[in-house]
Amino acid sequence: MPATPRRATLATVAASAGVSVATVSKVLNGRSDVSPATRSLVQAVLRQHDYVAPAPRRESPGAATVELQFDADLNAYSMEIVQGAVAAGAESGIGIVVSVRGGAERTTAWARALVAAGRRALIAVTSEMTARQPAALARARLPLVLIDPLNLPRTRVTSVGSTNFAGGLAATHHLLSLGHRRVAYVGGPATAGCNQARLHGYRAAMEAEGALVLPGYVRSGHFRYRSGLAGGAAVLDLPRPPTAIFAGSDEMAIGIMEAARARGLRIPEDLSIVGFDDTQIARLTSPPLTTVRQPLREMGGVALRTALRLAAGERVDSHHVELATELVVRGSTALVPESRA
Repeated sequence: MPATPRRATLATVAASAGVSVATVSKVLNGRSDVSPATRSLVQAVLRQHDYVAPAPRRESPGAATVELQFDADLNAYSMEIVQGAVAAGAESGIGIVVSVRGGAERTTAWARALVAAGRRALIAVTSEMTARQPAALARARLPLVLIDPLNLPRTRVTSVGSTNFAGGLAATHHLLSLGHRRVAYVGGPATAGCNQARLHGYRAAMEAEGALVLPGYVRSGHFRYRSGLAGGAAVLDLPRPPTAIFAGSDEMAIGIMEAARARGLRIPEDLSIVGFDDTQIARLTSPPLTTVRQPLREMGGVALRTALRLAAGERVDSHHVELATELVVRGSTALVPESRA
């Protein structure tokens, strides 16, 4: 495994700039008794070494914070994770700071800002990470935990997820047990690890039952309503439309429901739909949504506790944890109508 990058010290910067440690300290603290030329030189060397000032010591454990960072606007999925992390933080006396920041904005300056703000660790949710971003956090000695990452960098990163393959398998088997053979999958980004696992579960179930995956029956997009609406419309407008659809998220399933209603289809009489996540909206739809329960609150809690262990310098038993999924049957699925079998 690659070695953890060494963090630059004041002595390292001072030696490179040819000045004293005291001078470097004065520049960092904004003191005025440093010449402009020396100040510019020291600041350039600080940037060259990616120097990150140590986080201020906290006298009270209650002052410590962990950042919970999302890469897109919050939705029902996000709020389940937030609630789990906040509950675990309250038990540990740790505050949770929730933020939204795109992957392109995660730079060395971003890592420095987190440390300067006193963050003890970072939890990033459904994020796409480049190798440079975990490296910047490692230089800052800031632990990172990913939840449902869209990709895993080549460097070893700790992550928390769920049994996505088993969930996809269970969702598809449920539809096949109801007599459906024309079953489509409308999921998230094609390159996302969690989406690939759900898709593989779907394909494995279809193959085990001898059901063909017809051309156009697999669609990818984002785990959001608009992608569900567009993907649902695309598969329902095929010459041989499906009698059932497995959606990669609850929010996508709601979009598919709307696409079906726009075409005069009744749920579940004409079309069965299964979602994934079991967020609050799954219980509020009409009819209530059959879905795969992903233990999102538990995932938020596990991520928080793991981040705190890493921050304390402890070793973790596994760098990837998967929590069990569970099929929850509600009113959006039914036996395939004989007229559409």
